[in-house]
Amino acid sequence: MRKLKEFIIEKLILICGLASIFFVVLIFLFLLKEGLAVFSTVSPFKFLFGKNWYPISDPPQLGILPLILGSLLVTLGAAIISIPIGVGCAVYIAEVAPANLKEILKAGIELLAAIPSVVLGFIGMVTLVPFVKTFFHLPTGLTALSGSIMLAFMAMPTIVSIAEDALYSVPKTYKEGAFALGATHWQTIHRVMLPAASRGIVAAIMLGIGRVIGETMAVMMITGNAAVMPNSIFAPVRTLTATIAAEMGEAVVGSEHYFALFAIGIVLFIISFAINVTADLFLHKRQ
Repeated sequence: MRKLKEFIIEKLILICGLASIFFVVLIFLFLLKEGLAVFSTVSPFKFLFGKNWYPISDPPQLGILPLILGSLLVTLGAAIISIPIGVGCAVYIAEVAPANLKEILKAGIELLAAIPSVVLGFIGMVTLVPFVKTFFHLPTGLTALSGSIMLAFMAMPTIVSIAEDALYSVPKTYKEGAFALGATHWQTIHRVMLPAASRGIVAAIMLGIGRVIGETMAVMMITGNAAVMPNSIFAPVRTLTATIAAEMGEAVVGSEHYFALFAIGIVLFIISFAINVTADLFLHKRQ
């Protein structure tokens, strides 16, 4: 009876794993079915590297390079802000903070992760956007910088929580051995704990960046939604996700605009897949 239960559980786990892969493949095939139709009217090169996104003009101009650069600019800015702060917070919670403060900080971080993105976007519109406009003397605060700051704030709970768990899971004997050899607390953290937990920290960073790339409402509310080539981080931009969310409801089903939005979904899928594969290769190399 015990072996039968274990057999059933193993098969259920296998089925769940295969089902998840099957659903991802179905999603990708659906995107291909709808998105590849746009390439009958515009070449893939012009679609990916065209500098003009005017889908309702006559004829439509379907170049998504401004959208790709807008997404990359916002994501890069958010990563630059969130990664050092997030990893630093994780180190502080795991290795430095007193036990009572540690529990309070962990609970606060989990609460931050539960805040809906539309609420954070509204808070950013009311507080962050006017601050950026005034501090940098800009015509508008709806810029890529505002989006980067807000997305960094949204990614940090994920990075901190998972990185802290990775540091906590490092065997205590590693730390004790470092202390026994005369290392200071900071040397132990820097040379022993962080390298030992590097796989979990990289996974935390990739999950945080994945949330940044896939975020829609917050960036749509505070980045300006200008589908133009960004010349700096202080300029309004529009991301790939915001374009799909803003225009899908108005696109005529079966039109070039409609198929182009699904093609943008294919680009997003490929970017996310590339990030995950890169992280997986790094982790295996590290191992």
